Amino acid sequence: MATHGGSAGEYKDLVVFLAAAGVVVPLFNRLKISPVLGFLAAGVLLGPDGLARLSGAVPWLNWLTISDAGQIRLLSELGVAFLLFMIGLELSWERLKAMRRLVFGLGLTQVAVCTVGLAAMFMLMGQTLVSAAVLGMGLALSSTAVVMPVMAERGRMGGATGRSTFSILLAQDLAVAPILITVTVLAATALQTATPAGEFDPAVLRPALLTLIPAAIGLALIVILGRLVLRPMFRSVARARSRGQGQELFVAASLLVVVGAGLAAQIAGLSMSLGALVAGLLLAETEFRREVEVSIEPFKGLLLGVFFVGVGIGLDLDVVASDPARVFGLAFGLTALKAVLIYGAARLWGVKNRTAIETALVLGPAGEFAFVILAAGAVEGIVSPDFSRTVMIAATISMFTVPLMAMLAQRLVNKVAKEQPDLVPEALVPTPEDGQVLIVGFGRVGRLVGEMLLEHQQPFMALDANASTVAKGRAEGSNVFYGDAARSEMLEKCAIDRVRAVVVTMDAPTKVDEVVEAVRKMRPDVILIARARDSKHAERLYRLGVTDAVPETTEASLQLAENTLVDLGIPMGLVLASVHEKRDQFRKVFQAAMPEGDTSRAPRALRSTLRR
Repeated sequence: MATHGGSAGEYKDLVVFLAAAGVVVPLFNRLKISPVLGFLAAGVLLGPDGLARLSGAVPWLNWLTISDAGQIRLLSELGVAFLLFMIGLELSWERLKAMRRLVFGLGLTQVAVCTVGLAAMFMLMGQTLVSAAVLGMGLALSSTAVVMPVMAERGRMGGATGRSTFSILLAQDLAVAPILITVTVLAATALQTATPAGEFDPAVLRPALLTLIPAAIGLALIVILGRLVLRPMFRSVARARSRGQGQELFVAASLLVVVGAGLAAQIAGLSMSLGALVAGLLLAETEFRREVEVSIEPFKGLLLGVFFVGVGIGLDLDVVASDPARVFGLAFGLTALKAVLIYGAARLWGVKNRTAIETALVLGPAGEFAFVILAAGAVEGIVSPDFSRTVMIAATISMFTVPLMAMLAQRLVNKVAKEQPDLVPEALVPTPEDGQVLIVGFGRVGRLVGEMLLEHQQPFMALDANASTVAKGRAEGSNVFYGDAARSEMLEKCAIDRVRAVVVTMDAPTKVDEVVEAVRKMRPDVILIARARDSKHAERLYRLGVTDAVPETTEASLQLAENTLVDLGIPMGLVLASVHEKRDQFRKVFQAAMPEGDTSRAPRALRSTLRR
């Protein structure tokens, strides 16, 4: 029986977290409060400073609290890694290259300026130069895990503010490994200069500097292995799935890539999130990018929830209660100083006033990597443990304010006004899906449609559930991805809200119907053309709401008639006119099957739209 009790205790924290996710977060959603705040509040409530304080008087409350914060912290690292992996999938090397001026210009400028400014503040508070430098580097970073979901929730990621914010966050993530190495170097320097001789020996830096070599080798291996292994692995999984072995194989392969790349990066001395970001960048170049996004989305949200709960658990209310003025004053001071410095850096790099204000406010609070860097500083003996703990509590409180800062920022910049293109040209990289035609099915018919679109300078993106067909299309240079367009999640990842038209070319009537229903449900206004098996199928498609249905049997008959008449010597103009007239007659018959009151979408709408 004891064994069973121990097992139950091991899973207790997981059950408590899932209960919080299922109760607290929906409650916050109903109250129109950010889910991020919901998870943070749940962490405070369920942590050792929350309900656990009452467990002495009420023992059963132990079952409502999280007792092992270390277990939660381990899962929260995975949550951040999943977030960075998804960011990498959306980026691709081309977009990263296009944004290099903002990432390595604005982003690294922000890290440097905030480090110097915060270090100066801590020196005024009595810290030594080395201690202040470590504190400044740790707090100069913001929270990717908190800021990105909050910005996405408020619909700010697609505009200038989202791109400038993301550029800075990406630069910060890239700076984590060099900062950790710098902390080690500073510790070695402080130790050497503290010796009686007082002379600095460069040899003491050698172990720290040598850590750069495995980091560089590890990063190179992740990139090389990723390019060699990822596409064949997912192609094999896709073939197995096409034989009816289920979606779980894709989920398993996606989890393997995120966790494997993250662990490889950790072994090399880099952060797990940086390894996951690189893996995402590599997968973004493959045809399986969209399917991986759909497969991994639920895990990212849940594990990020674990991260936020872990942050809430880390808020030591005893420290706050012992000196609230100092803790809250420090949280306010570092947030305000960072916001001012980020605003200045953004303006320096050409970001317009409104975007700079919003970017500065959401990035003002501290981030999760501050805990890693300050912990390293405490271990190395650079920062006193007591002061480091106070700073960490202040950083945690500042992270709680991110949703509030985002709301304040939008109000300050007049959120109802249309956002102008406020960034320098490098940041205004258009989303690839904007204004494209989505072709569903890329067999012989789909490829021909794609060729005709390109001939008239109309960009397209294609989806197909056959891995071999996708591979053939990619080999020909076509913008085709693996995925099932009948799933709303897949259509979302293909930016269904921004495509100009959808053309369904598959030869399976049931599947065509499923795709048409899914598309029409999400985009009632989009031009939707579908391939029909015969006249009855065409009638059914019109009832489902297609703009135009093209029945194979009817079109084949018209083509045969056209060729016969031309070969008999009838003038081409007369033949084409009669064929078009007959086609319009068929279309009217098919459209007559549409429900009354449904305004018929003009069959020539596609051509007129594409001409614009």
